[in-house]
Amino acid sequence: MKLEHIYLSPGHNFFGHHGQPAGTHPIAECDTAECVAGRGLRGDRFFDYRENYKGQVTLVAAEVFEELCDALGLAGVSPAAMRRNLVVRGGNLDTLIGREFELQGVKLAGVEECKPCYWMDQALGPGAEMWLRGRGGLRCRVLTNGWLHREV
Repeated sequence: MKLEHIYLSPGHNFFGHHGQPAGTHPIAECDTAECVAGRGLRGDRFFDYRENYKGQVTLVAAEVFEELCDALGLAGVSPAAMRRNLVVRGGNLDTLIGREFELQGVKLAGVEECKPCYWMDQALGPGAEMWLRGRGGLRCRVLTNGWLHREV
């Protein structure tokens, strides 16, 4: 898989905001990210969130994001709006659920689908949550230390 985008945010905009307005924490695109085993991506909101947390890092397929934009007629929307950490191209993320795999030498464990929630309609556009069901991305645990680099 090719790593096209790396996104980190210091705080939550949607997670834990049920019944409240979305947060306003920025999400920054980075060229690199430090992966820390059992803890997540240094500098991200889920770093040290909870012991053995299943969403230490999240991935989404670039192809899925592009199909979503085409299907819903979304123009000028960045994949950052999905608030997944890594945007990858060239792999079926669903096949990684329940498996260990490597990305640029960093070992990850695919835990479960990163299910879309109702916030996707606000962040991306009406219909996004429904369209993304079953293809919202992948939640992973970080198993080894290392660095990820955006491939341009």
